[in-house]
Amino acid sequence: MANPIGKRIRHQRWLKGLTQQELGDRCGVKFQQIQKYETGGNRVSASRLLDISLALDVHVLFFFEGLDKPSGKASKAVANENLFVGKEAVDLVRNYYAIPDKSREHVFSLAKALAA
Repeated sequence: MANPIGKRIRHQRWLKGLTQQELGDRCGVKFQQIQKYETGGNRVSASRLLDISLALDVHVLFFFEGLDKPSGKASKAVANENLFVGKEAVDLVRNYYAIPDKSREHVFSLAKALAA
């Protein structure tokens, strides 16, 4: 199995708009260590994973959801996280939610019309 914990760390970090440096600062490690966690170069200890979950404002169990499924099949929510693995998708979602509510409704309608 690839490195699902590291992928989830990276994914959540992107969603929060943090750099590896910023996450490292919040956890008390250098950005290189965060990089190694995300790529699977180093394993993440339980105490460090707790630090990361607090820094990313997610429950520590977030990193394990769906990993216990037979044959490595993850839950639907975990499988759907691949939708947001690209930086462009994360930036798009972040910018979308930065639009004021009323205008966001219009942008959503426009996107639906363009996709049809």
